[in-house]
Amino acid sequence: MRYKLLIAMAALGLVATPALAADPIQGLVNTCNNCHGTGGVSVGHSMPSIAGLSETYLKNILMEWKSGARASANMTRLISGYTDAEIAALAKYYAKLPWTPVVQPVAADLIAKGKDITDRCETCHGVTGGKPDDEETPRLNGQWAKYLELEMLKYRDPAFQMTHKKMIRNTQKLDQGDVATAAKYYGAQSK
Repeated sequence: MRYKLLIAMAALGLVATPALAADPIQGLVNTCNNCHGTGGVSVGHSMPSIAGLSETYLKNILMEWKSGARASANMTRLISGYTDAEIAALAKYYAKLPWTPVVQPVAADLIAKGKDITDRCETCHGVTGGKPDDEETPRLNGQWAKYLELEMLKYRDPAFQMTHKKMIRNTQKLDQGDVATAAKYYGAQSK
């Protein structure tokens, strides 16, 4: 009788059994997916996709937000309560997912201009933003152009707290009008 009661309670979700226990980080993943999209693929123009970015990059940036080294009102608030182990688990989880570029249409003249003005970006991100030279560098190809533009503007603003000195220097070398063009160029790339 007791066995039947436990089965009935488990079926109703009143008892957690090992077979029914959820992944321990699934709640955190659900929180991330609220903004970054199902499976970490964003559908919002100013919110980045995170699925398929390298584990090292994801862990580093999350730890920068947690420590306050990098500024973000929302991310700092969310991440500050996560343990280092939870952050590492989230980075690992999203890194294992496939990178899914959200290719945005851009006029041919802007693609040509974008290719011309992003030569300094190629050394770290690759020609189309899809082949970073190390695990600390994010992919840019097919990332939302509006998000990329907003990030570059943060790097250009000396009052904004950003940590990557090479990115600060390189984005400040772009003309103000070229920031959106560079972002659109990378957003239009599939590979």
